[in-house]
Amino acid sequence: MKKETPICDSCSNENCFIKKHLYLEQMQQYIEKKNSFVCKKSQQFIIEGAPTQGLYFVYKGKVKTVKTGIYGREQIVRLTTNGDVVGFRGFATSKRCLISASALEDTILCNFSNEDMLDILKNVPEFTFDLMLFYAEELNKSENNIRKIAQMNVRERVIDTLLYIHRKFGQSKGVIELDLSRRDIADFAGTTEEQVIRVISSLKKEILIKTVGKKIGLLNVEKMRSEIIEHK
Repeated sequence: MKKETPICDSCSNENCFIKKHLYLEQMQQYIEKKNSFVCKKSQQFIIEGAPTQGLYFVYKGKVKTVKTGIYGREQIVRLTTNGDVVGFRGFATSKRCLISASALEDTILCNFSNEDMLDILKNVPEFTFDLMLFYAEELNKSENNIRKIAQMNVRERVIDTLLYIHRKFGQSKGVIELDLSRRDIADFAGTTEEQVIRVISSLKKEILIKTVGKKIGLLNVEKMRSEIIEHK
């Protein structure tokens, strides 16, 4: 990845919490103290169980957030891209990271320390209010995901995962703009790699999707949505 220096004032990520609040004079002192760095593909920048290091914001790239379950089985709990926040699970409530996070491609990240983030929350009420709404929405999503995993069959969970990835990252040249292995899809859908391979093969035969190497392209989004509409 070409070396870039993220500058908040010229950042194009309008969905970023920091960018949204740049108009506030109090924010300038914190912007000057942020740390930015490049995380190489597959490199971890948050390690589950390690001390928390504040919040991370994706300037450019893609990230997966993972939680370890019983028997060491990993569950992908979130996929993030430009402007998204990473590391909010357990922030300010735990001294240890409750998740791990790694780059799905070379990614530029901005990091604000625990101390600076707590200062922002105490001194910038507009930011605190927006973050509270964000947590409420994430809680709602988590509850919906638990319900879907309990009620959907394997095929429906794989379809739901593919639709989510398509919605989050979009398609270019007919395929989703994300390199995810079949194991990654299984970890996100709460199933096994073998079951994902079988469902993908079935969806291909039905001309609902296509594959180009590891990449997947959705050919009939509406029909796929109709299969899981009762769960929405």
